Amino acid sequence: MSKDEPKSSIQVIDRMMKLLNVLADHVEPLGLKQLAAQTSLHPSSAHRILGVMVEKGLVERVEPGSYQLGIKLLELGNLVKARINVRQVALPFMQKLRDELDETVNLTLRQGDEIVYVERVTAAKSMMRVVQVVGTRAPLHITAVGKIFLAQDGQQSCEEYALRSGMPAFTKDTITTLDRLREEVEKARRAGFAIDKEEAEKGVCCIGAGICDSSGKLVAGLSISAPADRINYKWSGRVKGIADEISRAMGYLG
Repeated sequence: MSKDEPKSSIQVIDRMMKLLNVLADHVEPLGLKQLAAQTSLHPSSAHRILGVMVEKGLVERVEPGSYQLGIKLLELGNLVKARINVRQVALPFMQKLRDELDETVNLTLRQGDEIVYVERVTAAKSMMRVVQVVGTRAPLHITAVGKIFLAQDGQQSCEEYALRSGMPAFTKDTITTLDRLREEVEKARRAGFAIDKEEAEKGVCCIGAGICDSSGKLVAGLSISAPADRINYKWSGRVKGIADEISRAMGYLG
């Protein structure tokens, strides 16, 4: 192998990516001349690279001289989406938020009428006991993230949840009436974040926001827990911002 071959291979990959990016920017098939012009490639080079991409299924030849993205890219994209683990993606962002605010940060998923705590990073200074340990479940209406999920469902589903669950009280501050739940869920829908003021556990407050996958589906929630006398509700913007960063890392473009 000559010393110039690695450089040549990288150059081919770079040209291939240019062609893919141009094809991705257009819904309609593009001709060879258009592709060559928009990638600044010589037509013969573009034609040679496109020929290999057609063989591998990355590009389809629609008609002589016209090309579009190939089905192989859809297969690869579906594999990537299937292998994305929200816990794995979220953890470094959770650690960043924990280090920034020095409070406990939680990751939750929804299962039916409950949320499940699947990851937690604890602040070094935290001496409080919280119920949000990994594996713990909690009804939607008593948690900040639960309200985010209810907001996503809409008011009708919210009412059905209230009837189905009975909205049991966990503290004196737990929301136990449908009117109050509607009000809190609407606040969460408008703001993009929700608050739990000692509703799940006495002395503990939370701020939560939603995490979306590449399709825009709400798949998880991020929350920060702190003692009631230490919580700062101005953190809500930061919690939502970090949740949005995780969503983008999951492929969400909204």
